[in-house]
Amino acid sequence: MTEAAPTLVVGLGNPLMADDGIGIAALERLRERWAAPAGVELVDGGTWGLFLLPRIEDASRVILIDAIDAGEEPGTVVVLEGDEIHPALRGGALSPHQIGVRDLVGLATFRGTLPEETVAIGIQPNDVGLSTGLSPAAEAALDTLLERVLDRLEAWGFPREIPAETTPCTR
Repeated sequence: MTEAAPTLVVGLGNPLMADDGIGIAALERLRERWAAPAGVELVDGGTWGLFLLPRIEDASRVILIDAIDAGEEPGTVVVLEGDEIHPALRGGALSPHQIGVRDLVGLATFRGTLPEETVAIGIQPNDVGLSTGLSPAAEAALDTLLERVLDRLEAWGFPREIPAETTPCTR
């Protein structure tokens, strides 16, 4: 019997570029507050770009967590699904890694290997300049972003609550 393909939750971004680090900050907070059950992998995708392609292709479902420039007010949580994802990444590069993410999604789509259930959940950034730490607007929206991630995972059949005997995942 073969093992089921994992569901990936991938945090993306560069924490040295202020709000571009949203995906990494959100993934760390998720690890602190939620014990990933069997079948879910929390992946620090950082600025990996196309190096993530084999992981994405081997997954059953994918959640990409990132700064998403959707032209909204800074701190707005943005959810993109299916065909909405690639076009949203076509605009001007938000950061050096975004070209890789756009290419990653485009190539997986072209190859027919992007999991059908792929969603991008992110926050409209305020500042993507060279700086560590998130802007106050992005920081204030992190918990709402995590709620959207956990909502999606729950809809896919993964428990939302951390069992009392379980220690949350940490690095």
